[in-house]
Amino acid sequence: MKNFHIKQICVLLLGSLGIASCSKNSFLDVKPSTSLVVPSSLEDFQALLDNDNFMNLTPVMGELASDNFYMPFADWQAIYEPHERNSYIWAKDIYEGKGGIEDWNVLYRQVFTSNAVLEGLEKSTPTASGRQQWNALKGSALFFRAYAFYNLAMVFALPYDAASAGKDMGIPLRLSANVNTPVQRAGLRETIDKILADLHEAGKLLPGTIPEYRNRPSQPAVAALLGRIYLSLRDYEKAALYADSCLRMHNKLIDYKAATAGLFPFSKSNDEVIFQSTFTRTSILLALASPGTIVDPPLLAAYKTGDLRPQLIFRKGWTGAVNPGGSYTQNIFQFTGLATDEVYLIRAECRARAGQPGPAMDDINKLLKNRFTSADFVPLTATDGPQALSIVLDERRKEMPFRGIRFTDLKRLNKEGYNIVVRRNLNGQVYELAPNDIRYAIPIPPDEINISGIPQNNR
Repeated sequence: MKNFHIKQICVLLLGSLGIASCSKNSFLDVKPSTSLVVPSSLEDFQALLDNDNFMNLTPVMGELASDNFYMPFADWQAIYEPHERNSYIWAKDIYEGKGGIEDWNVLYRQVFTSNAVLEGLEKSTPTASGRQQWNALKGSALFFRAYAFYNLAMVFALPYDAASAGKDMGIPLRLSANVNTPVQRAGLRETIDKILADLHEAGKLLPGTIPEYRNRPSQPAVAALLGRIYLSLRDYEKAALYADSCLRMHNKLIDYKAATAGLFPFSKSNDEVIFQSTFTRTSILLALASPGTIVDPPLLAAYKTGDLRPQLIFRKGWTGAVNPGGSYTQNIFQFTGLATDEVYLIRAECRARAGQPGPAMDDINKLLKNRFTSADFVPLTATDGPQALSIVLDERRKEMPFRGIRFTDLKRLNKEGYNIVVRRNLNGQVYELAPNDIRYAIPIPPDEINISGIPQNNR
């Protein structure tokens, strides 16, 4: 079999990493750039994982293929990258032969770094005083690998269905830093099982409190991510369990009444942020106030009087259109990480599905009290589970646009029979993405297919 393309992504990684954002005087600062850098100390491993220039990035193509926004024809035509332009219309040939796709390459770079740290730690013997740091580093590496695998699977694999997951294709599960080891695509069930196993192990090793640097994982981050994952698997009992576990450790919400509309209304380390990540940096289509990215009108119309979210998370651009706005990253790129508002919504949805409308509305009202003006906040009520579920899903849609989760929500909700059709109208030509369409598995980049020989998604 041909050598796996991830080898080309990773072979120079350790010699080319930038300075980590949370470390001073790290080995990355002082080792000569003329030779391959080999991490050897706990500080070295921390510096590798702290490099949020790539370790805290998530794929953007799923968001480009979902229904939070639309683009005028001229703006769509002007998109330079073929895979971004074609993701918007779910084209058969997304890449037009062009490789080097960051949604794939950067995430496998995260996997390689995580594996390098895990293998380096196994070769070291922690001292009694260094055991806690050693554990936290191992837990962090497991978390980052699981996060990368999960984000890859949500874009490049079909929606999870327990009945077919054994035969559906997942992603390549690279578990070694040896770039010469060939790896094929795992099944989707095997992919998910490995993600969950990594996270459960990480949860035993990571600190129980959220660190100052939100690009580092913690036990609340593990629980929040497990809640997100089990929700995407439609295992609502376990999603509720982990959402509740997270909220027992960290349940803070920020009051939008205290925020000021502007470019950056939120701090990147505000009380809601559990773990920081953002979209890969090649695309500016979802960046702050991108003029050609216009918020979906039905979504915009769903916000009620007194709801502070539209003026904070959206922004009216110079064209007069409403574009993506403030995010929890405190920069122009949108937040895709883990935050307590999402965790409340996960627990509320699971409670509604379990026929517990009262507790579901308790979660929703706690959130909305922090999103509305005091004069306009009216607690919501529901008489049964289905009514509560409808309210929760409406609030989920309004709370978290442009966070990289809508594509996965479309997958799972259509599996539940919601029959959501996504449409584009470009210069009079209508494109549609039907419920449960095979195009919900975005093709793997062509250079990966050509070099590794792994099977491509059907289109």
